[in-house]
Amino acid sequence: MKPLKMYTIPFVGLKQGKHHFEYEIDNTFFEYFEFDDFNAAQLKADVTLDKKSAHLEFHFDVSGTVNVNCDITNEPYEQPISNTFDLVVKFGDDYNDDYIDILMVPHGTFEVNVQQYIYETAVLGVPVKRIHPGVEDGTLDSEILKKLEELSPKEEDDKNKDSEDIDPRWNKLKNLLTDK
Repeated sequence: MKPLKMYTIPFVGLKQGKHHFEYEIDNTFFEYFEFDDFNAAQLKADVTLDKKSAHLEFHFDVSGTVNVNCDITNEPYEQPISNTFDLVVKFGDDYNDDYIDILMVPHGTFEVNVQQYIYETAVLGVPVKRIHPGVEDGTLDSEILKKLEELSPKEEDDKNKDSEDIDPRWNKLKNLLTDK
């Protein structure tokens, strides 16, 4: 996969200190990664590069909303997300991205592509269980919720079933536990 050029930050010509980069993220960004869990995305990625003499420090802040389907009702809704990530880029002999928050790049590297880090920060900002706000407060009127309510076991039926449908032979076996 060829990296997207707009997410490549050339740091060689930058002075030491903080530098800010802003990116608007939509569905085309996620299509590049073949990620289709979002119906729509309106995200803003703020990337701060703090250039030091021996290394680089990146701070990623991704926030906005994504349109996802509810895990219970499959109804689409707007899920607000906000997530941050810090990355340290050090210089060494070889490229090494084995660590989560440390990236080693060879000496002589003059740019860093941040698209993968923006992608991961955005995707990890979405809750694991996506529940429509209307389900939590009871205002969502959905056929799926009505069917789930209809098919759910009733408490009264369970209590009556336990007391009426017990085979009397089991009661004799229960006495074995109490007769010691």
